[in-house]
Amino acid sequence: MSTDSSPGRLRVVRAGALTTVQDLGRPGWAHLGVPRSGALDLPAHRLANRLVGNPEWAAALETTVTGCGVRPSRPVVVAVTGAACAVRVDGRPAAWGAAVRVPAGALLDVGAATEGLRSYLAVAGGIGVPAVLGSRSTDLLSGLGPRPAAEGDELPVGPDRGRSRGADVMVCGGRGRELVLPLAPGPRDDWFAPGALRALAAGLYRVSPESNRIGLRTLGPALDRARAGELPSEGMVLGAVQVPPDGRPVVFLSDHPTTGGYPVIGVVPEGSLPAAAQSPPGTRIRFVPVRSTRLV
Repeated sequence: MSTDSSPGRLRVVRAGALTTVQDLGRPGWAHLGVPRSGALDLPAHRLANRLVGNPEWAAALETTVTGCGVRPSRPVVVAVTGAACAVRVDGRPAAWGAAVRVPAGALLDVGAATEGLRSYLAVAGGIGVPAVLGSRSTDLLSGLGPRPAAEGDELPVGPDRGRSRGADVMVCGGRGRELVLPLAPGPRDDWFAPGALRALAAGLYRVSPESNRIGLRTLGPALDRARAGELPSEGMVLGAVQVPPDGRPVVFLSDHPTTGGYPVIGVVPEGSLPAAAQSPPGTRIRFVPVRSTRLV
């Protein structure tokens, strides 16, 4: 389902609450203080690219809650995955989770999420903004990559050289009323009072509205510390569950800082983070301590 091998542009008509360019991120630069960044829901991002015939590393648009609207300068093939939402082309319903042809100048509207938080809009040819440290991703913490989309922006689109591929199973970005997060204890669980891990597992925690691409913040009972003071800054990994002075855990997501001085009580495996990124405020969180050191 190809359209045009020439480059083109997407004009942003409606930017939505937060629309950013994301790919697989820029791993390998943490020693310079640069987070990995990249799509928060990597399976949804990869699937959107597959549906339009792009390689999995191609850049796409990540929308937040309210979607976005764009007009292509040439005919394009697009796909929307991640959070469930209405998709329309010039006001007419179009498929979610499938390759869709959009004529030149038509308005493609990715609607508000009805389940989940973040949708992914892939365009055949990929979003061709300049790469920084090997990635086109917007990093909200460091400021690397393109700024979040604004009305009137013109985003370059690469030539369409692929063939769209279908999918046997479509996974919606919403994950239900409860978010279950496995938690491998440490490295600083000894900084907390005895029974803190049991309290974390038994506590009634919910997703805070203050969550963002940097971290999923929680609402719930504070965890008691066994040691006063703070650590010297040390390395932070994706999925680290850091506990700031208010005692309420924060799960680090793609734009997390690479160092920090608050103790980390445990680490959530990377495979569980897409569900965290798609869980709206108020979602019940259940932490499940595990002893496995495998964090993928």
